Amino acid sequence: MATQRMLQFVSTPKETPQKRTAEDRRDDFEEIYREFAAEKASEQASRCSQCGVPYCQAHCPLHNNIPDWLMLTATGRLQEAYELSQETNTFPEICGRICPQDRLCEGNCVIEQSGHGTVTIGAVEKYITDTAWEKGWVQPGKPAVERDQSVGIIGAGPGGLAAADRLRRAGVKVTVYDRYDRAGGLLTYGIPGFKLEKPVVMRRIEQLEAAGVEFVLNCTVGEDISFDAIRGKHDAVLIATGVYKSRDLDVEGADLPGIVKALDYLTASNRQNFGDDVPEFDDGTLNAAGKRVVVIGGGDTAMDCVRTAIRQGATSVKCLYRRDRDNMPGSQREVQNAEEEGVEFVWLTAPAGFTGTGKVEGVIVQQMRLGAPDASGRRSPEVIEGAEYVEGADLVVKALGFEPEALPTLWNVPELTVTRWGTIRCDHATHMTAIPGVFAVGDIVRGASLVVWAIRDGREAADAMLAYLDQPASMAAE
Repeated sequence: MATQRMLQFVSTPKETPQKRTAEDRRDDFEEIYREFAAEKASEQASRCSQCGVPYCQAHCPLHNNIPDWLMLTATGRLQEAYELSQETNTFPEICGRICPQDRLCEGNCVIEQSGHGTVTIGAVEKYITDTAWEKGWVQPGKPAVERDQSVGIIGAGPGGLAAADRLRRAGVKVTVYDRYDRAGGLLTYGIPGFKLEKPVVMRRIEQLEAAGVEFVLNCTVGEDISFDAIRGKHDAVLIATGVYKSRDLDVEGADLPGIVKALDYLTASNRQNFGDDVPEFDDGTLNAAGKRVVVIGGGDTAMDCVRTAIRQGATSVKCLYRRDRDNMPGSQREVQNAEEEGVEFVWLTAPAGFTGTGKVEGVIVQQMRLGAPDASGRRSPEVIEGAEYVEGADLVVKALGFEPEALPTLWNVPELTVTRWGTIRCDHATHMTAIPGVFAVGDIVRGASLVVWAIRDGREAADAMLAYLDQPASMAAE
């Protein structure tokens, strides 16, 4: 019966959840996609071809069992579908919202390749888990047996939280240290509400607290507490700090007031939406209202910035990117959403400098062309000599990517070895660093990457830490 319900892609067209109109969503920070109705979720899940080699699962970093929970959704067995999705993914409702499915599961769907339109995997995943929360199926992961061991986790982003959940379910005492006043890392302060509404993040954190995870917030390691002190308090330590150092521009005028970092800009916006007192938002420093805004960059952070500026009431928003649309790293779906909302993309351009007296007044735009492919396989941008012009701007947001902070220096731990890129060096099978009992996951190991990869790393590291904690003390010290 279940198999007869599937393979409906031939007769049933692809549908995505209804999008709020661009006019409506420009005025608030609510999520732009409406929820699937139960019948529509079942119908769209039934389009899955149940292929023998599920490329959607193979291209998911978490290897989620997508075909099976699609089949369970199609046949109305939603609680089982949720339980199956939770087995491999600590935060399926978050991944359903913010994963670039067009580059991962949906982009590799077999029926997409055959021209029938992909199964809307992300929207079904979101529907399954939102239903689970509504029905009370999501419960804190309290352990059956408590262990007498503890783990300290530095960083309350997705990698740290995923590890905390898995370790706590195994009975380990878990303390999470984070520099911010709320847990969640970039989920809380870096991603705007129109992609990930903050109650979705806060309820997961509340659930972790209910399970017994302790959070020590407003705590900067190296200042408020030393790394050695954390090591001394716990049987093992996980570093999950992410990468927060913004890349900069070495051009004339780059230090003019009005040129700001993407993360500062997004954090101020998210804090303001939480209802916090944000002086730099109120005085206009990190507020796009009434301004000509130029965002520099082509990744997902740049997309978050341009769409935030639209919602803050900018008079115009332009995004400069040095390559063309086909070679940009950001999600094409996000580019389309931004264009619908009024963002103008200026492809094959880069800043050559900034103009202004006392504050930024314009961007000197250098036009580019694409040359031969670089090491990443993308065609390298080349300067077109003499092709420059000035783009007026009252606020410039630099979304050029992130680099790791120098943790060995900041924490006075020279034995914590790093790569030539500054990321922490660790065993990629166990996630253990050069220091026994100290593990690392997420962007601080990979460089700036996706939330789903951080979740995978956190889960894998938790399992490796449990194996480490189970060793005799003499072996663990080696």
